[in-house]
Amino acid sequence: MQITLTVNGEDRALDVDPRVTLLDALREHLNLTGSKKGCDHGQCGACTILLNGRRINACLSLAVMHDGDEITTIEGLGQPGNLSPLQAAFVQNDGYQCGYCTPGQIMSAKGMLAELDMGWPSNVSADLTDIPDLTRTEIRERMSGNLCRCSAYPGICQAIEDAATEEGMTKREAAE
Repeated sequence: MQITLTVNGEDRALDVDPRVTLLDALREHLNLTGSKKGCDHGQCGACTILLNGRRINACLSLAVMHDGDEITTIEGLGQPGNLSPLQAAFVQNDGYQCGYCTPGQIMSAKGMLAELDMGWPSNVSADLTDIPDLTRTEIRERMSGNLCRCSAYPGICQAIEDAATEEGMTKREAAE
């Protein structure tokens, strides 16, 4: 099937089998290998991308479902020497060890911060009508779909807090 995806701001025409996942289309057809294939079942978050500004697991979606959609991968956030605030914060805070989950972690964090900025509550938000605070508890809950087998979670949480602060979001520490 012929489809067109807008990937990292560029229209990309593809001829794909209807069974090809969005992750495989990105990795195998467009050579964007930043999104990783971890579990291939939507359980690890290594393949997280932004689809029309919202985070999704690319392994769980077929490419043909997204004809005309806008996709942002880790390659679309920043480049060496010009990192996005989240990428720079991950480096500064050692928010990675082996680095395999890092692209998915960063993309999920980007989507999570946008959700928080829009006032979307989570399962741990104290008030469903108030804009949630960026607390460690909120970060942990909202990032729970992204696994890090090396257990770099403290650095990941700190990186998210630092990037959010740099981008002007309110930060309040939670009582742990």
